[in-house]
Amino acid sequence: MPSLLAELADWHRRHCDGEREHWYGITIQTTDNPGWWMKVDLTGTALAGRGFDRVAEGVDDNGHPNTPRWLHCQVSGPIWHGAGDASRLEEIVSRFLRWTDQA
Repeated sequence: MPSLLAELADWHRRHCDGEREHWYGITIQTTDNPGWWMKVDLTGTALAGRGFDRVAEGVDDNGHPNTPRWLHCQVSGPIWHGAGDASRLEEIVSRFLRWTDQA
């Protein structure tokens, strides 16, 4: 079974067409909470406009952490956002990939 990073890299590769990758992509960065934030620009993919059930664990109504263990995933415009505490990077990537697999 491929690793989550290999699956994410494959998803990105499959959505490269010679143009899209120049403008839209994936970023994973650290946050000062501390934690992780992954953003995937869905522009030009079949996922653009697809619904996503917001995930909000340990965050307030604005999505800001209010407990040590937290996770917040949502789609806003053309961007899928996944953020979580420092222990949740694999879960963030996994939630995105599982969503991409849904019909």
